[in-house]
Amino acid sequence: MRYRILGRTGLQVSEIGFGAWGIGGRWGPRDDREALAALKRALELGVNFFDTALAYGEGHSERLIAQVIRESKQKVFVATKIPPKNYEWPARHDVPLSKVFPRDWIIRCTEQSLKHLSTECIDLQQLHVWSPHWLKEPEWYETLRDVRAQGKVRFIGVSINDHEPDTALDLIRSGWVDTLQVIYNIFDQSPSQNLIPLAQQYNIGILARCPLDEGSLSGQLRTDTVFPQNDWRRDYFRGDRLRETVERVQRLIFLIRDEIQTLSQAALKFCLSHPAVSTVIPGMRRISHVEENCLVSDGKLLTLEELEVLKAHRWPRNFYD
Repeated sequence: MRYRILGRTGLQVSEIGFGAWGIGGRWGPRDDREALAALKRALELGVNFFDTALAYGEGHSERLIAQVIRESKQKVFVATKIPPKNYEWPARHDVPLSKVFPRDWIIRCTEQSLKHLSTECIDLQQLHVWSPHWLKEPEWYETLRDVRAQGKVRFIGVSINDHEPDTALDLIRSGWVDTLQVIYNIFDQSPSQNLIPLAQQYNIGILARCPLDEGSLSGQLRTDTVFPQNDWRRDYFRGDRLRETVERVQRLIFLIRDEIQTLSQAALKFCLSHPAVSTVIPGMRRISHVEENCLVSDGKLLTLEELEVLKAHRWPRNFYD
C-alpha cells in the first residue's frame, strides 16, 4: 500500500481508503461477519483510512469499525459525518442552516459518533451535505471549531452535494475546512475543472467518493441485473438507466491491460492519476472487494494518452434525482 498526504492535515493516508456505507446497510442483505472480515483484511493490506457516517445504519457502520480497531491496535484514521437534521440528501439550497446543522445537533451527533467509535477524538468530522449559502451562517463552523478546541475532533471537512463540486469553491477560499469529499470518477470528471486545482492551491485534502459510480464502473452489472429489495440502487438504476449505463461501461474495456486486471481497478487508477486526490474511498463489503481494490496501489497510474481518451467518456447526469 502506498500513502499520500491528506492536505494540510499532514496525515499520511492510504491511497485506497475503506468506504463504509455498504457495511452499514441499504446495499442488499447485511452480513456483519463478512463486513468484519473485510475490515480486518483491509488493515492487513495497509489500509489506514476509514470513511463512515452516523447515518450509515444509524451508527452500525461506526460500531463495526470500532470493533475491528479495538482488536487490531493498529494506528488508523477514521472520518465520519454529521447527518442533516432534516435528513434530506442532498441539501436543498433554499433551506436555512438552522434546519440542517444547528449547534445542538452538531454537538449531539458528534457525541454519538464518539460513543459508537469508542474514542475520545474523531480524526475527521464532516458535514454530510453542503450548501454555499451556509458560508453566511457560520454557526456550523464555529460549533465544530469549539468541538475541536475541546479535543473531540482533530480536523474538519465537508462532503459536497452530489455532482455539485463548484458549490464548494468559496468554502475552500474561506479556510474553514481541511478536507473535501467529492464525487469523482470516469463519468463525473467535473471536479478536475475548478475544485481540485483550487484545493491544490489551498492544500485541502481531497477524498474521492463514488469512484465506481455506485457499482457500475466495477464492470459487474448487466442489463438484466436485479437488485435486492433493500438495495437502494433499485431506484438509482431504474428504468432505462441501467441499460444505458452498462452500454457506456462496456466502451471502457480498453482500459484493462497489463497490471490492470479489472474495470474496477482502472476506475480507481483514474482517480489516483490526479496527484491532488489524497485517497479514494470505494465501498467495500467483502474480502474480495478489499483485495481487488488494494492491488491498485502499486504506483502505476493511467497514461496521459488514456486520460486524454477518457475525456470523451464524461457523462453529465444525476441519477440521485
